[in-house]
Amino acid sequence: MKDYILIFRHEDGAKLASPEQMQEWMKQTMDWIGGIAAKNQFVAGNGLPFDDAKVVWHNNVVTNGPFGDIKETIGGYIIVKANNVDEAVEFAKGSPVLQGDGNSVEVREISHKR
Repeated sequence: MKDYILIFRHEDGAKLASPEQMQEWMKQTMDWIGGIAAKNQFVAGNGLPFDDAKVVWHNNVVTNGPFGDIKETIGGYIIVKANNVDEAVEFAKGSPVLQGDGNSVEVREISHKR
């Protein structure tokens, strides 16, 4: 099996959900990840906060977070084990992130070189 990263992209990170919506989304996400873990195919994952972020550009120009520069934000990721990219895509299709209009999950193979 190979490792794949599933990157959660949100169409508009400026739109914040209500606390109730966030709680429901987190429950759905934990249930979804639990299903992957039950198959022994969950490796790791983390959400990415929208505050206290910096972007380093060409020539070492540093700006505060990506918020004003792009519409799309990355909200987090998980790493799964899968036999191939198609199996990893099937995991991605179950992500609650996809309930948001314009949201997406990017799937990429990653390698661990030691």
